[in-house]
Amino acid sequence: GKAAPGEEVGVLLCDVGDAGSLATMARQTRVVLNCVGPYRFFGEPVVKACVENGASCIDISGEPQFLEGMYLKYNEKAAEKGVYVVGSCGFDSIPADMGVLYTRDKLKGTLTAVESFLSVMSGPEGLGVHDGTWKSAVYGLADEDNLKKLRKQIGYAPVPVVGAKLKKRGFLFYSPEFKKYCLTFMGSDGSVVKRTQRYLHSELQQTPVQYGAYVTLGGLGSVIKLMFMGMLFLLLVKFNFGRKLLTKYPKFFSGGYFTKEGPTQKQMDGTSFTMTFFGEGYSEGQDPQTGKPNVKICTEVKGPEPGYIATPIAMVQAALSLLEDAASLPKRGGVYSPGAAFSKTKLIDRLNKRGVEFSVISKPEV
Repeated sequence: GKAAPGEEVGVLLCDVGDAGSLATMARQTRVVLNCVGPYRFFGEPVVKACVENGASCIDISGEPQFLEGMYLKYNEKAAEKGVYVVGSCGFDSIPADMGVLYTRDKLKGTLTAVESFLSVMSGPEGLGVHDGTWKSAVYGLADEDNLKKLRKQIGYAPVPVVGAKLKKRGFLFYSPEFKKYCLTFMGSDGSVVKRTQRYLHSELQQTPVQYGAYVTLGGLGSVIKLMFMGMLFLLLVKFNFGRKLLTKYPKFFSGGYFTKEGPTQKQMDGTSFTMTFFGEGYSEGQDPQTGKPNVKICTEVKGPEPGYIATPIAMVQAALSLLEDAASLPKRGGVYSPGAAFSKTKLIDRLNKRGVEFSVISKPEV
């Protein structure tokens, strides 16, 4: 039966090292929310147990290698079982992936390209992130070559470029809109959005949207600090002993951001994010295959502190969409990115009601 909210919910103990315990858990539920990272070490046993025992599974991974590895290994099996495995349903990458779809749906015409700019605002107490995220970054960057091999193995169909080609920006650049220095976003958003666009194009014949992800940094001081720390990081991450140092002393090597304790309540209360999307495209009746884009749109996704407040909101609402908007999910089960799974569901409405808010900032004058 369906447990009413507030009823006593039992505790099931399971361990990623004990396949039997995971299978027992998966058999008793319809959806598992898997919060244990780094997923490259702890993620797969949970996905395997869910797929084999007929439960859907959601995670908050920002590790492309894990996300795409699960697609390669479990997409067919999940489809056979009619279950949905949806990765990156946290801050990576629901705001970006659903934000691109929201921008597309709000533009009158055909959206062909979007750039997003993430700004994280912190209060007097500053920012804090748990070192689990730091570990994921350390091992992710150390393993870039394997990601290339994995993608070759999957053999993705290329996503066609429709409309004017989106210019790639330099790694670091000054943005007049924000009056800040910005840099390429190093996280998984770009790869997640690309998977969604590939799916929507190949399965639903929708026009694919080109995408670039950036993050605003601030003034010259922030740039110099980041450059110095970044060079140290990239130097150490290549060597085994360097990775040991980085993961042993996260606070030191991240300038105080990443700690074994994670953020304090005060830090979380003072932190929020805005992701701003600048889209361009072609008005209704204009052929996106010819000529220059003639319409623009600006949208944003705003929310509370990303890692510990916005992420659980996104994850839980994704799970509710999986359960309650089932008729609007893709026809077959499988391993999906959030936008591919949820493009037709009420996920954005659900998020809006919970404080992760999608809005249009400016439209072209018609």
